Amino acid sequence: MFLFSVLRWLALATLGTLGVSVIADEPGPPTLPIGAAAPDFCLPGIDGKTHCLKDYAASKVLVIAFTCNHCPTAQLYESRIKQLATDYRERGVALVAIQPNNPNAVRLDEMGYTDVGDSFEEMKMRAAYRRFNFPYLYDGETQKVSQAYGPSATPHLFIFDAERKLRYQGRVDNNPREPLVTSRDARAAIDALLADRQVPLAKTPSVGCSTKWLYKEEGRKEELAEIESRSVQLLLANAEELKSLRRNPTGKLLLVNFWATWCGPCQQEMPDFQTIYRMYGHRAFEVVTVSINYPDERPGVLSVLNKLHAASRNLLLGSTDIYSLLAAFDADWNAAVPYTTLIRPGGEVIFKRQGTINPLEVKRLIIANLADDDYIGHKAYWQTPSEK
Repeated sequence: MFLFSVLRWLALATLGTLGVSVIADEPGPPTLPIGAAAPDFCLPGIDGKTHCLKDYAASKVLVIAFTCNHCPTAQLYESRIKQLATDYRERGVALVAIQPNNPNAVRLDEMGYTDVGDSFEEMKMRAAYRRFNFPYLYDGETQKVSQAYGPSATPHLFIFDAERKLRYQGRVDNNPREPLVTSRDARAAIDALLADRQVPLAKTPSVGCSTKWLYKEEGRKEELAEIESRSVQLLLANAEELKSLRRNPTGKLLLVNFWATWCGPCQQEMPDFQTIYRMYGHRAFEVVTVSINYPDERPGVLSVLNKLHAASRNLLLGSTDIYSLLAAFDADWNAAVPYTTLIRPGGEVIFKRQGTINPLEVKRLIIANLADDDYIGHKAYWQTPSEK
Protein backbone atom coordinates (compact mmCIF):
# COMPACT_ATOMS: atom_id res chain seq x y z
CA MET A 1 0.00 0.00 0.00
CA PHE A 2 2.82 2.39 0.84
CA LEU A 3 4.54 1.68 -2.49
CA PHE A 4 1.24 2.17 -4.29
CA SER A 5 0.74 5.52 -2.57
CA VAL A 6 4.22 6.68 -3.55
CA LEU A 7 3.70 5.62 -7.18
CA ARG A 8 0.31 7.35 -7.19
CA TRP A 9 1.90 10.56 -5.89
CA LEU A 10 4.62 10.43 -8.53
CA ALA A 11 2.03 9.86 -11.26
CA LEU A 12 -0.12 12.76 -10.10
CA ALA A 13 2.93 15.02 -9.83
CA THR A 14 3.93 14.13 -13.39
CA LEU A 15 0.44 14.85 -14.68
CA GLY A 16 0.47 18.16 -12.87
CA THR A 17 3.68 19.25 -14.57
CA LEU A 18 2.13 18.39 -17.95
CA GLY A 19 -0.87 20.59 -17.23
CA VAL A 20 -3.27 17.63 -17.05
CA SER A 21 -6.24 18.05 -14.72
CA VAL A 22 -6.71 15.27 -12.19
CA ILE A 23 -9.58 14.79 -9.78
CA ALA A 24 -7.79 14.14 -6.51
CA ASP A 25 -6.45 15.82 -3.43
CA GLU A 26 -3.44 18.05 -4.08
CA PRO A 27 -0.69 15.58 -5.01
CA GLY A 28 1.89 14.91 -2.36
CA PRO A 29 3.58 11.93 -0.73
CA PRO A 30 1.66 9.94 1.90
CA THR A 31 2.07 11.06 5.48
CA LEU A 32 4.10 8.75 7.71
CA PRO A 33 1.65 6.49 9.60
CA ILE A 34 1.47 6.28 13.37
CA GLY A 35 3.77 3.55 14.65
CA ALA A 36 6.23 3.86 11.77
CA ALA A 37 9.96 4.19 12.39
CA ALA A 38 11.52 7.60 11.92
CA PRO A 39 13.00 7.83 8.40
CA ASP A 40 16.72 8.51 8.49
CA PHE A 41 18.09 11.92 7.51
CA CYS A 42 21.31 13.88 7.23
CA LEU A 43 20.64 17.49 6.26
CA PRO A 44 22.54 20.79 6.29
CA GLY A 45 21.67 23.18 9.09
CA ILE A 46 21.89 26.95 9.15
CA ASP A 47 24.62 26.57 11.79
CA GLY A 48 27.00 25.18 9.14
CA LYS A 49 26.74 21.62 10.47
CA THR A 50 25.16 18.49 9.05
CA HIS A 51 22.44 17.12 11.32
CA CYS A 52 21.51 13.42 11.23
CA LEU A 53 18.82 11.38 12.95
CA LYS A 54 21.47 9.47 14.91
CA ASP A 55 22.69 12.72 16.48
CA TYR A 56 19.53 12.77 18.63
CA ALA A 57 19.67 9.12 19.76
CA ALA A 58 20.09 10.08 23.42
CA SER A 59 16.84 12.05 23.54
CA LYS A 60 13.83 10.33 25.04
CA VAL A 61 11.50 12.18 22.66
CA LEU A 62 12.24 13.64 19.25
CA VAL A 63 10.07 16.34 17.72
CA ILE A 64 10.53 17.04 14.02
CA ALA A 65 8.74 20.20 12.92
CA PHE A 66 8.35 20.81 9.21
CA THR A 67 8.06 24.57 8.80
CA CYS A 68 9.16 27.33 6.44
CA ASN A 69 9.79 31.05 6.04
CA HIS A 70 7.15 32.31 3.63
CA CYS A 71 3.96 30.93 5.18
CA PRO A 72 2.07 33.34 7.50
CA THR A 73 0.70 30.43 9.54
CA ALA A 74 4.21 29.09 10.07
CA GLN A 75 5.29 32.56 11.15
CA LEU A 76 2.53 32.75 13.77
CA TYR A 77 3.69 29.40 15.17
CA GLU A 78 7.40 30.29 15.35
CA SER A 79 7.24 31.55 18.92
CA ARG A 80 5.25 28.51 20.04
CA ILE A 81 7.75 26.13 18.46
CA LYS A 82 10.56 28.06 20.15
CA GLN A 83 8.74 27.74 23.46
CA LEU A 84 8.38 23.99 22.98
CA ALA A 85 12.14 23.74 22.45
CA THR A 86 12.81 25.81 25.57
CA ASP A 87 10.31 24.11 27.89
CA TYR A 88 11.31 20.54 27.09
CA ARG A 89 15.05 20.78 26.38
CA GLU A 90 16.03 19.89 29.95
CA ARG A 91 13.52 17.03 30.03
CA GLY A 92 15.18 14.93 27.36
CA VAL A 93 13.27 16.24 24.36
CA ALA A 94 15.03 17.29 21.15
CA LEU A 95 13.27 19.54 18.65
CA VAL A 96 14.52 19.83 15.08
CA ALA A 97 12.91 21.93 12.35
CA ILE A 98 13.13 21.00 8.68
CA GLN A 99 12.31 23.40 5.82
CA PRO A 100 10.77 21.14 3.10
CA ASN A 101 9.86 23.63 0.38
CA ASN A 102 11.68 23.99 -2.91
CA PRO A 103 12.22 27.78 -3.10
CA ASN A 104 11.67 27.79 -6.87
CA ALA A 105 8.22 26.29 -6.36
CA VAL A 106 6.95 29.29 -4.39
CA ARG A 107 5.18 31.86 -6.54
CA LEU A 108 5.91 35.54 -5.89
CA ASP A 109 2.23 36.17 -5.15
CA GLU A 110 2.49 33.50 -2.42
CA MET A 111 5.07 35.69 -0.69
CA GLY A 112 2.74 38.54 0.21
CA TYR A 113 3.15 37.91 3.94
CA THR A 114 6.90 37.42 4.17
CA ASP A 115 10.19 39.26 3.95
CA VAL A 116 12.19 36.29 2.63
CA GLY A 117 11.68 33.13 0.62
CA ASP A 118 12.54 29.54 1.48
CA SER A 119 16.12 29.27 0.21
CA PHE A 120 18.90 28.09 2.51
CA GLU A 121 20.43 31.58 2.75
CA GLU A 122 17.04 33.12 3.52
CA MET A 123 16.49 30.51 6.24
CA LYS A 124 19.60 31.92 7.93
CA MET A 125 18.11 35.42 7.71
CA ARG A 126 14.80 34.41 9.28
CA ALA A 127 16.43 32.35 12.02
CA ALA A 128 18.71 35.25 12.96
CA TYR A 129 15.87 37.78 12.83
CA ARG A 130 13.51 35.71 15.00
CA ARG A 131 16.29 34.15 17.12
CA PHE A 132 15.50 30.48 16.52
CA ASN A 133 16.67 28.27 19.38
CA PHE A 134 16.50 24.95 17.53
CA PRO A 135 18.33 23.35 14.59
CA TYR A 136 16.85 24.55 11.30
CA LEU A 137 17.61 22.16 8.43
CA TYR A 138 17.19 22.50 4.66
CA ASP A 139 15.57 19.82 2.50
CA GLY A 140 14.35 21.97 -0.39
CA GLU A 141 16.89 20.75 -2.93
CA THR A 142 15.87 17.08 -3.31
CA GLN A 143 13.04 16.83 -0.74
CA LYS A 144 13.92 13.16 -0.17
CA VAL A 145 13.54 13.43 3.59
CA SER A 146 10.30 15.39 3.32
CA GLN A 147 8.89 12.81 0.90
CA ALA A 148 9.62 10.10 3.47
CA TYR A 149 7.75 11.98 6.22
CA GLY A 150 5.01 13.49 4.07
CA PRO A 151 4.22 16.85 5.72
CA SER A 152 0.99 18.13 4.20
CA ALA A 153 1.48 21.75 5.23
CA THR A 154 3.70 24.06 7.23
CA PRO A 155 3.87 23.74 10.15
CA HIS A 156 3.42 19.96 10.58
CA LEU A 157 4.91 18.12 13.57
CA PHE A 158 6.06 14.50 13.91
CA ILE A 159 6.76 13.28 17.46
CA PHE A 160 8.70 10.07 18.10
CA ASP A 161 9.23 8.02 21.25
CA ALA A 162 12.55 6.71 22.58
CA GLU A 163 12.45 3.83 20.09
CA ARG A 164 11.89 6.38 17.33
CA LYS A 165 8.40 5.14 16.57
CA LEU A 166 5.93 7.82 15.46
CA ARG A 167 3.41 8.49 18.21
CA TYR A 168 1.95 11.82 17.10
CA GLN A 169 1.68 13.78 13.86
CA GLY A 170 -0.21 16.97 13.07
CA ARG A 171 -0.66 20.46 14.44
CA VAL A 172 1.08 22.30 17.27
CA ASP A 173 -2.28 23.23 18.77
CA ASN A 174 -5.83 23.84 17.63
CA ASN A 175 -5.73 27.50 16.62
CA PRO A 176 -3.24 29.68 14.70
CA ARG A 177 -4.50 32.62 16.83
CA GLU A 178 -2.75 31.84 20.08
CA PRO A 179 -5.33 33.54 22.37
CA LEU A 180 -7.99 31.16 20.98
CA VAL A 181 -6.06 27.94 21.67
CA THR A 182 -7.95 25.40 23.78
CA SER A 183 -6.05 22.20 22.95
CA ARG A 184 -2.24 22.05 23.04
CA ASP A 185 -1.95 18.77 21.18
CA ALA A 186 1.83 18.62 20.67
CA ARG A 187 2.46 19.34 24.36
CA ALA A 188 -0.06 16.69 25.37
CA ALA A 189 1.73 14.15 23.17
CA ILE A 190 5.18 15.03 24.54
CA ASP A 191 3.95 14.94 28.15
CA ALA A 192 2.38 11.52 27.59
CA LEU A 193 5.58 10.08 26.10
CA LEU A 194 7.72 11.48 28.92
CA ALA A 195 5.37 9.81 31.41
CA ASP A 196 5.37 6.54 29.44
CA ARG A 197 1.67 6.89 28.75
CA GLN A 198 -0.27 6.50 25.53
CA VAL A 199 -0.62 9.69 23.52
CA PRO A 200 -4.23 10.88 23.97
CA LEU A 201 -4.69 12.02 20.38
CA ALA A 202 -2.19 10.58 17.91
CA LYS A 203 -3.24 12.31 14.69
CA THR A 204 -4.61 15.79 14.00
CA PRO A 205 -5.03 17.96 10.90
CA SER A 206 -2.53 20.77 10.42
CA VAL A 207 -3.62 24.10 8.97
CA GLY A 208 -0.95 25.95 7.02
CA CYS A 209 0.52 26.55 3.59
CA SER A 210 0.74 23.46 1.40
CA THR A 211 4.19 21.96 1.00
CA LYS A 212 5.87 23.29 -2.14
CA TRP A 213 6.94 20.09 -3.87
CA LEU A 214 9.32 20.16 -6.82
CA TYR A 215 6.58 19.78 -9.42
CA LYS A 216 5.17 23.16 -8.37
CA GLU A 217 8.11 24.86 -10.08
CA GLU A 218 5.83 24.91 -13.13
CA GLY A 219 3.52 27.30 -11.31
CA ARG A 220 6.37 29.72 -10.66
CA LYS A 221 7.40 29.55 -14.33
CA GLU A 222 3.82 30.22 -15.43
CA GLU A 223 3.64 33.21 -13.10
CA LEU A 224 6.87 34.69 -14.52
CA ALA A 225 5.61 34.14 -18.08
CA GLU A 226 2.39 35.96 -17.20
CA ILE A 227 4.37 38.85 -15.67
CA GLU A 228 6.46 39.17 -18.82
CA SER A 229 3.32 39.29 -20.98
CA ARG A 230 1.88 42.36 -19.23
CA SER A 231 2.01 45.68 -21.01
CA VAL A 232 4.11 48.45 -19.48
CA GLN A 233 2.49 51.86 -19.05
CA LEU A 234 4.27 55.21 -18.64
CA LEU A 235 2.19 58.31 -17.96
CA LEU A 236 3.17 61.97 -17.69
CA ALA A 237 2.65 63.59 -14.28
CA ASN A 238 1.99 67.25 -13.51
CA ALA A 239 2.37 69.10 -10.20
CA GLU A 240 -1.16 68.37 -9.01
CA GLU A 241 -0.77 64.69 -9.66
CA LEU A 242 2.49 64.62 -7.69
CA LYS A 243 0.85 66.52 -4.80
CA SER A 244 -1.93 63.93 -4.80
CA LEU A 245 0.64 61.14 -4.85
CA ARG A 246 2.23 62.56 -1.71
CA ARG A 247 -1.17 62.85 0.04
CA ASN A 248 -1.92 59.22 -0.89
CA PRO A 249 -5.71 59.17 -1.08
CA THR A 250 -5.64 55.62 -2.52
CA GLY A 251 -6.52 53.76 0.68
CA LYS A 252 -3.42 51.64 0.10
CA LEU A 253 0.09 51.59 1.48
CA LEU A 254 2.18 53.36 -1.16
CA LEU A 255 5.87 52.92 -2.05
CA VAL A 256 7.15 55.72 -4.30
CA ASN A 257 10.55 55.60 -5.98
CA PHE A 258 12.05 58.54 -7.92
CA TRP A 259 14.75 57.50 -10.38
CA ALA A 260 16.45 58.39 -13.67
CA THR A 261 17.91 56.44 -16.58
CA TRP A 262 21.30 58.11 -16.11
CA CYS A 263 21.46 57.21 -12.39
CA GLY A 264 23.54 54.08 -11.77
CA PRO A 265 22.28 53.38 -8.23
CA CYS A 266 18.72 53.84 -9.49
CA GLN A 267 19.21 51.21 -12.18
CA GLN A 268 20.79 48.87 -9.64
CA GLU A 269 17.80 48.86 -7.32
CA MET A 270 14.96 49.05 -9.86
CA PRO A 271 14.53 45.23 -10.01
CA ASP A 272 13.99 45.22 -6.24
CA PHE A 273 10.97 47.48 -6.56
CA GLN A 274 9.40 45.21 -9.16
CA THR A 275 9.97 42.16 -6.97
CA ILE A 276 8.37 43.99 -4.04
CA TYR A 277 5.41 44.92 -6.24
CA ARG A 278 4.96 41.31 -7.38
CA MET A 279 5.11 40.04 -3.80
CA TYR A 280 2.66 42.47 -2.18
CA GLY A 281 0.72 43.96 -5.11
CA HIS A 282 -2.30 41.69 -4.59
CA ARG A 283 -2.76 43.21 -1.12
CA ALA A 284 -3.65 46.82 -0.22
CA PHE A 285 -0.32 48.01 -1.55
CA GLU A 286 0.97 49.87 -4.60
CA VAL A 287 4.36 50.74 -6.08
CA VAL A 288 4.78 53.93 -8.12
CA THR A 289 7.97 54.69 -10.00
CA VAL A 290 8.60 58.30 -11.04
CA SER A 291 11.30 59.02 -13.60
CA ILE A 292 12.79 62.51 -13.36
CA ASN A 293 13.88 62.35 -16.99
CA TYR A 294 12.44 64.98 -19.34
CA PRO A 295 9.31 64.23 -21.37
CA ASP A 296 11.26 63.97 -24.64
CA GLU A 297 13.35 61.19 -23.07
CA ARG A 298 10.29 58.98 -22.77
CA PRO A 299 11.55 56.30 -25.24
CA GLY A 300 14.67 55.69 -23.14
CA VAL A 301 12.66 55.53 -19.91
CA LEU A 302 10.15 53.14 -21.45
CA SER A 303 12.98 50.95 -22.72
CA VAL A 304 14.28 50.47 -19.17
CA LEU A 305 10.81 49.72 -17.82
CA ASN A 306 10.10 47.22 -20.58
CA LYS A 307 13.28 45.29 -19.82
CA LEU A 308 12.11 45.05 -16.20
CA HIS A 309 8.55 44.08 -17.23
CA ALA A 310 7.54 46.86 -14.87
CA ALA A 311 3.79 46.41 -14.48
CA SER A 312 3.68 48.81 -11.53
CA ARG A 313 2.30 52.31 -11.93
CA ASN A 314 5.00 54.29 -13.77
CA LEU A 315 5.17 58.08 -14.12
CA LEU A 316 7.42 60.51 -15.99
CA LEU A 317 7.74 64.22 -15.18
CA GLY A 318 5.37 66.10 -17.47
CA SER A 319 7.55 69.17 -18.11
CA THR A 320 11.16 70.35 -18.10
CA ASP A 321 10.49 72.46 -15.00
CA ILE A 322 11.69 69.59 -12.87
CA TYR A 323 12.40 71.47 -9.63
CA SER A 324 8.87 72.77 -9.24
CA LEU A 325 7.50 69.31 -9.98
CA LEU A 326 9.75 67.61 -7.43
CA ALA A 327 8.90 70.27 -4.84
CA ALA A 328 5.23 69.52 -5.44
CA PHE A 329 5.86 66.06 -4.04
CA ASP A 330 8.29 67.07 -1.26
CA ALA A 331 9.41 70.66 -0.77
CA ASP A 332 12.17 69.55 1.63
CA TRP A 333 13.74 67.10 -0.79
CA ASN A 334 17.08 68.13 -2.29
CA ALA A 335 16.08 66.55 -5.64
CA ALA A 336 18.84 63.93 -5.71
CA VAL A 337 17.94 60.40 -6.82
CA PRO A 338 17.30 57.68 -6.01
CA TYR A 339 14.71 58.84 -3.52
CA THR A 340 12.14 56.53 -1.93
CA THR A 341 9.23 57.01 0.46
CA LEU A 342 6.69 54.67 2.03
CA ILE A 343 3.40 56.41 2.68
CA ARG A 344 0.40 55.22 4.67
CA PRO A 345 -3.12 55.93 3.40
CA GLY A 346 -3.81 59.57 4.16
CA GLY A 347 -0.24 60.79 3.66
CA GLU A 348 1.80 59.77 6.73
CA VAL A 349 5.38 59.08 5.64
CA ILE A 350 6.82 56.15 7.59
CA PHE A 351 10.01 55.69 5.60
CA LYS A 352 12.17 58.08 3.59
CA ARG A 353 15.51 57.26 2.00
CA GLN A 354 17.89 59.42 -0.03
CA GLY A 355 20.00 56.82 -1.80
CA THR A 356 19.48 53.11 -2.42
CA ILE A 357 17.20 51.11 -0.15
CA ASN A 358 17.85 47.97 1.86
CA PRO A 359 15.18 45.70 0.29
CA LEU A 360 14.89 43.49 3.38
CA GLU A 361 14.32 46.51 5.63
CA VAL A 362 11.66 47.88 3.30
CA LYS A 363 9.86 44.54 2.98
CA ARG A 364 9.62 44.23 6.76
CA LEU A 365 8.24 47.76 7.00
CA ILE A 366 5.69 47.03 4.31
CA ILE A 367 4.39 43.87 5.99
CA ALA A 368 4.26 45.60 9.38
CA ASN A 369 2.10 48.39 7.93
CA LEU A 370 -0.22 46.54 5.56
CA ALA A 371 -3.88 46.32 6.54
CA ASP A 372 -4.49 43.44 8.94
CA ASP A 373 -7.88 42.60 7.47
CA ASP A 374 -7.46 39.14 5.98
CA TYR A 375 -5.15 37.41 8.47
CA ILE A 376 -5.76 38.97 11.87
CA GLY A 377 -2.67 38.72 14.07
CA HIS A 378 -0.12 38.60 11.27
CA LYS A 379 0.54 42.33 11.44
CA ALA A 380 1.28 42.04 15.16
CA TYR A 381 3.91 39.40 14.40
CA TRP A 382 5.80 41.87 12.22
CA GLN A 383 5.35 44.76 14.65
CA THR A 384 6.69 42.75 17.58
CA PRO A 385 10.45 43.11 18.14
CA SER A 386 12.50 39.98 17.70
CA GLU A 387 12.62 37.99 20.90
CA LYS A 388 15.90 37.39 22.67
